[in-house]
Amino acid sequence: MDKEKDYNNLHIALVLKYFWRVVRRFKKSFFSAVIGTFIATALDLYIPFQFLKLWNILSTNNFVVSNQAYHIVATILILGIIRVFIARGVNFLSAYLEANVIAGLREQAFSYLMGHSHSFFSDNFGGSLTQKINKHAKAFERLMDMMIDNGLPLLLRTVGTVFAIYTLAPKYSFILLTFSVVFILTALIYVRLKLKYDIISAQADTKTTGALADSIGNYSSVQLFAGREYEDKRVGEVIQKQKRATVTNWYLWSGLFFMQSLYTTIIEFVIFWIAIGDWKLGIIGVPVIILIQTYLSRLTSYLWTFHSIVRTFYDGFADAQEMALVMEKPYDIKDEVTNELKNVKGEVVFDNVTYIYDKNNTKVFDNFSLTIPAGQKLAIVGTSGAGKSTFVNLLMRLFNLTSGKILIDGVDISTISQKNLREEIGFVPQDPALFHRTLLENIRYGRRDATDEEVKEASRLANCDKFIDRLPLGYETYVGERGIKLSGGERQRVAIARAILKDAPILVLDEATSALDSESEMLIQEALQNLIKNKTTIVIAHRLSTVRAMDRIIVIEDGKIVEDDNHDELLNNKDGIYKKLWDIQSGGFDTIE
Repeated sequence: MDKEKDYNNLHIALVLKYFWRVVRRFKKSFFSAVIGTFIATALDLYIPFQFLKLWNILSTNNFVVSNQAYHIVATILILGIIRVFIARGVNFLSAYLEANVIAGLREQAFSYLMGHSHSFFSDNFGGSLTQKINKHAKAFERLMDMMIDNGLPLLLRTVGTVFAIYTLAPKYSFILLTFSVVFILTALIYVRLKLKYDIISAQADTKTTGALADSIGNYSSVQLFAGREYEDKRVGEVIQKQKRATVTNWYLWSGLFFMQSLYTTIIEFVIFWIAIGDWKLGIIGVPVIILIQTYLSRLTSYLWTFHSIVRTFYDGFADAQEMALVMEKPYDIKDEVTNELKNVKGEVVFDNVTYIYDKNNTKVFDNFSLTIPAGQKLAIVGTSGAGKSTFVNLLMRLFNLTSGKILIDGVDISTISQKNLREEIGFVPQDPALFHRTLLENIRYGRRDATDEEVKEASRLANCDKFIDRLPLGYETYVGERGIKLSGGERQRVAIARAILKDAPILVLDEATSALDSESEMLIQEALQNLIKNKTTIVIAHRLSTVRAMDRIIVIEDGKIVEDDNHDELLNNKDGIYKKLWDIQSGGFDTIE
């Protein structure tokens, strides 16, 4: 779940920095929209002066000057048409700008996000990060609309109205200026004080969404445990809390609307009260009073939206800064490229590697050393927590070493790019997650330039073709989120097909046959024998029956190698860990995780 908005610590400059990186690619459209808004607003302020001229002419009842009246009407029409065209032009420019910038912001955020480390994604929910990207991009749309449609026009109209009235009757300009300042300050203070209730309302909404998702997502448990009435009560209580928070929030909005209405009524009374006195003294005429009233009506209608501008400002920047802070966070794993892996033979060396897990300061490896000659087939065995998965993660450079080096063909992997490293390693995880794409696309992810024929050949070698051929759409079948439409064994075979297609010189298998039935496992083992030929192969073994044919087996305990030999020799060590694990599993109890 995202952290709640903190309106008191808005990083406005930070958000604007990332916005501008994209906006500057379309700066002509941006500045044209801003200038167009200025011109359209200026015309909107100038046109009432033409009406004043018209009223002054008509009030003379002198038909000789009727041509002047027609001329003024024609001028009003022309200015009005120009204003309409400019305003619509601004709308088109804004639409073009916002569509492109929103797309650019999403691309910018996604591109940076995907460069973060394995640890970062382990600590953050995928759904939360996706939401942050979308909120970041949509915040620009809201802020841009607010600026073009409300913010800039309000600023220009307030200043322009006060100036326009000043040229006719200075006294009234000071009254309007005072009214505008009081109106704006009241709305600003009120909205600031009300923000905590907005947060309470937002938190209540989030809790309701979470409660609904939790119950609906576990509908089978609700049904199997006869929990419908319990869930009705539990979720109902959460909904009622949200209702109370929402009602309070709406009541507070009504309070602001009341004050705004009261201010508007009072200023109209004050203006007309003073105007009547000045009219009696002959200081101003009826046309000027009408003009003042026209400007006042327009000004109050725009001032009325000020609270929405302030709220949009806070919400927009609060939403946008969540992703901006993610992009401001430096990468844990940085590329400092001084070398490149080429024509890899596959020798892997761990040279005095020490790794301390930052989260709980646990030392997983302490001066750990291991040499795997090119082409050797190595199995790593050990109980849960021994360091097997960490070994692979360090080799794949998902974590930074605390000290020591890992070398491939004598090249320190910290001196090459992560992309270069991972292109030379094929990996089959124990629980593969697939994209919600077609089977063809999922298998081709192993080598994205592969032909359809090459994909299908890899599929055949991994024993995927039999279940794929039974599907109505075959290789064009979408597998669902994370491959949910496939069984565990089918997903595993797709992952193996990827590795076969990739054909990397170093291969890592994290118990690649663990999810397969006996028949499929036998067929896959044959495919794996073909796959691992002439490759350095590292097998993380839980089921020891899968590693008997390995050239070498090491047993890790507490981050140290405690046994190192082949299967037959390790079984001869009656007191060895491997022998004990083998006896447990061969006795029918596969308890090793």
